[in-house]
Amino acid sequence: MMNEVTTAEPRNEVQSNSNTKILLLSWEYPPNVVGGLSRHVHGLAGGLSQMGYEVHVLTANPGHLSAYEIIDGIHIHRVRPLKENDHNFLHWILGLNLAMEQKARELSSCHSFELVHAHDWLVGPCGLTLKESLKLPLITTIHATEHGRNNGIYTELQKFIHEKEEQLVNGSDHVIVCSEYMKEEVIQQFKISEEKLAVIANGINKEIPLKNPDDLLSGLPVKESGRLIFSIGRMVKEKGFDILIESAPIIKEKFSDAYFIIAGKGPMLETYRKRVKELNLEDFIHFPGFIDDMQRSALFHKCAFAVFPSHYEPFGIVALEAMISGKPAIVSNTGGLKGIVKHGYSGLLMIPGDSASFAEQASYLLGNADRANTIGANGKKVAESLFSWGRIAEETKRVFEETLISQKLEDLV
Repeated sequence: MMNEVTTAEPRNEVQSNSNTKILLLSWEYPPNVVGGLSRHVHGLAGGLSQMGYEVHVLTANPGHLSAYEIIDGIHIHRVRPLKENDHNFLHWILGLNLAMEQKARELSSCHSFELVHAHDWLVGPCGLTLKESLKLPLITTIHATEHGRNNGIYTELQKFIHEKEEQLVNGSDHVIVCSEYMKEEVIQQFKISEEKLAVIANGINKEIPLKNPDDLLSGLPVKESGRLIFSIGRMVKEKGFDILIESAPIIKEKFSDAYFIIAGKGPMLETYRKRVKELNLEDFIHFPGFIDDMQRSALFHKCAFAVFPSHYEPFGIVALEAMISGKPAIVSNTGGLKGIVKHGYSGLLMIPGDSASFAEQASYLLGNADRANTIGANGKKVAESLFSWGRIAEETKRVFEETLISQKLEDLV
């Protein structure tokens, strides 16, 4: 939860205490949330700030937020892309990077940053430019790859993004990935040495008790007496929501009191809604579209269990969100998801792309309430002990320190 907000004009910033100053680059940052990346950067920034770093986040301004504010001790600088109304996404990203670079140069005149930490290719051009112009080490976190998202490179746009990822990975001093799965993928795709890579998982904040969760669900298709199966994510093919639709008739026949809510927005949303209508399942499986963070938490609180049937998932922070809520999660046995869940103990694994496999795991949870509660409790313990942002920040700090020492040694040669 963000609080303790201070706003001021950037020109009023002054050189502050002697804490090590770091600059984080991310195209999204709360409350501007597009996907899981913003939550990762927010959690990491908070963890690093708690460890004594002076954290500055440089990000995009969707147009209605303050250009500068301090929230929970984190300095947030928001810029509007050059030609921000350009509908060509690549042109928009180029304009964002140019604006971010200009702002970073301005900030460097009153802040002595020790390093730059970039998140994904979307801010790669800015990160690489700042490395050269400010003579700072560049650390990059690769959250996903274009090759992985599409199971290959097939179009000119995909090729362009893949090349930008390659430039960023090869131009960085150190690269962080969120799972062993992603480590192997990055090594295979970009041919970099294993010594340059660090595996640091995503983190999760402790569950915040909700005062009136039922009030937050007003307007959503929640049934008082039914058992909710909940999922959330971007409406894109790699998230595997089509598997849930195809399995729904099986679940409905066996457990008439169960029903689905699958939240999120994206290009496949209307396709999924149309398919639900074709199967006459409009009373059983619901796609409400976008929901806010409080509604998201309330639905995790309300559900019998959560499911994340991704075909491709480098890590799967949403699975941790279910676990921290004490609810069992069914996740695909792929990517980073399989590293979070121990089957039968802290969650259940399903075969990716297999609706029958999901139906089998769902039937087990719906038919064994006591066992489902135990799995949910175990998952909560695992999430709290292994995936706290304090722990993630501690591991990230080691990468920062190693990188800074390496640069100082190179400067002596």
